[in-house]
Amino acid sequence: MLANTIHVLTGWEPCRFVHVVTASNSELDVIARGFGSIGFVADPGSGLNGALRAGRDAALAAGATAVLMVPADLPLINHASLDNLLAAADAALAAGNGRPLVAIAPADARTGTNALLVTPPSTIEPHFGEESFEAHLRAAAAAHASVQVVDDAQLGFDLDTPEDLERLDPARQMELEAIGDELARELVFAAGR
Repeated sequence: MLANTIHVLTGWEPCRFVHVVTASNSELDVIARGFGSIGFVADPGSGLNGALRAGRDAALAAGATAVLMVPADLPLINHASLDNLLAAADAALAAGNGRPLVAIAPADARTGTNALLVTPPSTIEPHFGEESFEAHLRAAAAAHASVQVVDDAQLGFDLDTPEDLERLDPARQMELEAIGDELARELVFAAGR
């Protein structure tokens, strides 16, 4: 699903650059082929939120004025769902009188966060993990940021459990498997050179 996530993000017109935080670039070098707007950030080894901070900091250093943090376990992520998130963020920005913005797409269960759009990027720290939706709401309130919650079926659906996989449409599952198979062939080819 990582290859799918990268494909969606790099093909989404408002996205200027994708930072992937990883401990190893070997497989990601193959995934990234054909995507010009992607860079790798070394995982600092301090857990998920430390990795997200490293990615955010790399984006800041590159001049980003906003960051979107998404996990790679969103099998239905697409341009339309990202457009919905951005439209909601734009509306909140217009009504926010210059305040920072935090747009959150919660997971289906409304306990986790599946997409977090923040501008300026350092307005809040990432709090992904258990109860992250509430943690992000509290952090945004403490930062006096405008908040927009975006309920979107495609962004809300993630694969955390075997039951989640059973809920995934078999046709979509086959599409993702095909993307994975193509990646596996690329990895074998890259290893065979």
